[in-house]
Amino acid sequence: MEWRTVALAVLIVSLCFLAIPIRVDPDTNNEDIKLFKNYVSRYNKTYRNNPTEYEDRFQRFQRSLRHIEKMNGLRSSPESAYYGLTEYSDMTEDEFRTQTLLSDLPVRGGKHVTASYHRMHHSRHSDNRVRRATGLPLRFDWRDKGVISPVRSQGTCGACWAFSTVEVAESMFAIKNGTLYPLSVQEMIDCAKNSNFGCEGGDICSLLSWLLVSKVQIFQEPTYPLTRKTDSCKLEKAQGKSGVRVKDFTCDSFVDAEDELLTTLATHGPVAAAVNALSWQNYLGGVIQYHCDGSFDNLNHAVQIIGYDKSGNIPHYIIKNSWGTSFGDKGFMYIAIGNNLCGIANQVSSLDVL
Repeated sequence: MEWRTVALAVLIVSLCFLAIPIRVDPDTNNEDIKLFKNYVSRYNKTYRNNPTEYEDRFQRFQRSLRHIEKMNGLRSSPESAYYGLTEYSDMTEDEFRTQTLLSDLPVRGGKHVTASYHRMHHSRHSDNRVRRATGLPLRFDWRDKGVISPVRSQGTCGACWAFSTVEVAESMFAIKNGTLYPLSVQEMIDCAKNSNFGCEGGDICSLLSWLLVSKVQIFQEPTYPLTRKTDSCKLEKAQGKSGVRVKDFTCDSFVDAEDELLTTLATHGPVAAAVNALSWQNYLGGVIQYHCDGSFDNLNHAVQIIGYDKSGNIPHYIIKNSWGTSFGDKGFMYIAIGNNLCGIANQVSSLDVL
């Protein structure tokens, strides 16, 4: 009987050692549950009392956690973009695309490529481009000039095209006249024609074309307050009030010519740009350098470019977004210069005001 006892003891000890490799990955489920409870409370999610949706959102939340871990593991320097929990982290990628972005922007944008106001800028190897870029400052941020309005939130209204365009108009008026006024995004949402459909979508170039041809003034925001909902146009109620008119605009491609874009930013003013924001779902800060497709066919959002910084390790654009101050770096973002990251150089609009 003694040999059986010894054999049994050896077997038990062996099984203990054999079991060790099975638990290489720690059980993260309990930690994920705690994080999710805090997340639901922090963002005041409405499904907290709906067990079915709560469980479904938790699973999506877990996928975001694993993706965040992966993205942060690919950072190449302390200045690189870093990722974490945002109000969009309980969404699938498809849901984020559908609810937050504009899937038809490539179709809309394609209509402007042959227009008279569209220009393809110099190629990367243009000597003229290089000469023009050499005199630019290493860093230029229009916030330092006091001509950038506070970050807004578009909420669930798909009118990034109106937010970015109106914000450029605000800046250009301030550069010209020395006074920064908040202008009405809601007026554009309610009133803009030329295939713009309020919170259901539109695009920068179509809006600027409509503003130029119609000679409609963009009134100050107190005259036409923001509701983030598409409503009937109330322009007649604003008559007699002072506003800003678009004098001229461009709708350009700077692909392979981003130094020309830097020149525009430093010598003319902020610009509005179509971008691909699909990979921004869990962005917290830092410079986006990778994993952000620049194809024209994947454009789905619009932002304001307010400057650039080439003084650090990663030269980058300074982006003003319209997802509120809780997103990114207090509402701002940074995208590396030079590779058309996030499609930032595909369709860029500058404007002048009267």
